Amino acid sequence: MYNQPSISVVIPVYNGSRYLNQCLDALIKSSYKPREIIVVDDGSTDDSVEISLRRGVTVFELPQRSGPAAARNHGAQNAQGDILLFVDSDVSINEKTIARLAANFMNNPDIVAVFGSYDDSPYAADFLSQFRNLLHHFIHQSSHKEAKTFWTGCGAIYKKTFFELGGFDEGWFSIEDIELGHRIWNNGYQIMLDKGLQVKHLKHWGWRNWLKTDIFYRAVPWSRLILLSGYLPHDLNLQTPHIISALLVDLLILTIPLSFIDTWSFFGMPLNAIFILLSLLFIITLIILNRRLYNLFLHKKGIKFTILAIPTHFFYYFYSSIAFAVCWILSKFVPSTVRLKKLNALQERK
Repeated sequence: MYNQPSISVVIPVYNGSRYLNQCLDALIKSSYKPREIIVVDDGSTDDSVEISLRRGVTVFELPQRSGPAAARNHGAQNAQGDILLFVDSDVSINEKTIARLAANFMNNPDIVAVFGSYDDSPYAADFLSQFRNLLHHFIHQSSHKEAKTFWTGCGAIYKKTFFELGGFDEGWFSIEDIELGHRIWNNGYQIMLDKGLQVKHLKHWGWRNWLKTDIFYRAVPWSRLILLSGYLPHDLNLQTPHIISALLVDLLILTIPLSFIDTWSFFGMPLNAIFILLSLLFIITLIILNRRLYNLFLHKKGIKFTILAIPTHFFYYFYSSIAFAVCWILSKFVPSTVRLKKLNALQERK
């Protein structure tokens, strides 16, 4: 019989009062009691600290906003458990989540970290929130069990390994979990993606905060990490079908305007007809490549949702590929010190 591991929960929060009650309530009701629940307030101006204190959890307040990496590091430095469980303040675990995490560590002695995914029933009911969270759920659920990344929405790591690797790199204002996952894997350690470890995302997404987050806090820094490390992991949303889809969407954006030019011909065939056929071919290929995701949309939300979700998904591929292209150009033609300042400035405007 294995001894049950001691688990410390670390939650960074910045103005998270909208969801923090639900996040903490779910943790307190866990069937597997963590050694402690630590909330690190990253300079909030709302009542996040008061909410946490009322729940009786351990609270640390940073003197100024320093970013989620610094907040998580501060919580980890004060944690007493053998395992650090990082949970986002807009996530609600279920009663068995921590027990499942503990079982993963006990039953898989070769792993040093475990993470899961959002479930397929997002809390917010509007289209964009449902789309964004179902997309995240699908990407994690269709990725490899032997992961080369990490996720702090609900992810755990041995504290000893965490500090051996230097914790989160505070130079990253976002995707610090992905960067840590790369270091974990690059140092020869094993990470498990447990697809049965699913938690509920409480966040409501609007168009403005979705695009701002996805471009400046996901696509741009992730592109930067790929270019700095020189490594492109074929996992999560960088699997081959996703890369091909992004390229096809870019081609589709080029061919659609050309479909309206009817003054040229090519070997007697109107040129716009050729571009119309190419556009249809790209669309059909994209639907085939992403049919499993669209089947999920159809099964969970119905035909109207799916019809709207498909072009939204194309748009996601478009801005992600543009972000990578811009970062690549910057990496080639802009001095690294200037480039780093500009990218960090963009991220810190959140």
